[in-house]
Amino acid sequence: MDDFHEVRFPLHLAFGTSGGPRRPTEILQLANGTEVRNARGRHSRRQYNAVAGLKSKSEAIELLYFFEERKGPLYGFRFRDPLDYASGDPLSLTDQLIGDGDGVRTKFQLVKMYGDGPDAYIRTISKPVEGSVRVALNGVQTPVAIDYTTGQIQFTIPPPQGASITAEFEFDVPVRFASESLDIVLDDFGATQIQDIPLIEILYPSGIQSE
Repeated sequence: MDDFHEVRFPLHLAFGTSGGPRRPTEILQLANGTEVRNARGRHSRRQYNAVAGLKSKSEAIELLYFFEERKGPLYGFRFRDPLDYASGDPLSLTDQLIGDGDGVRTKFQLVKMYGDGPDAYIRTISKPVEGSVRVALNGVQTPVAIDYTTGQIQFTIPPPQGASITAEFEFDVPVRFASESLDIVLDDFGATQIQDIPLIEILYPSGIQSE
């Protein structure tokens, strides 16, 4: 991804971040008082404000450098959601079902499921944390090749028909700056004030071709 830098927003600047998933919904109220609701998209999109983590001049300078290196909103980067950053708590090899073997397919996408049953939401995980991914076939850990830039895993030999493929992992959210500018105020005592550091999730096409 030429428009993405595989670096993480500094963790110490992210302390106190507010935000989470957003689901735009069109709500039409009819004359009789009933509502018609339609989702304006299939997937949720996370938005954050990282301003709470900035408490000193040195941290403001660090943010300034990070912002300039990303060319503002031009290049995306990794961000650790303070609440939602792992496949489970605690981590377990059977945290997330990522597919079933068919004897042919070798490549699978990491996903995280929210809820269960027909209303569960399946989220594509594209930025797993390096070294955190473990994959199992029918509950037994097995070696796989992992692409930490896409969240895809690949087996050397296709998993057999009906085999349950599960995984545990930590992950980052791909985001970009949601503003083209940084408004930093430095007072007479050297303290800094910034109103907002808005970040917005970058959504990539979900799903991969069977291989």
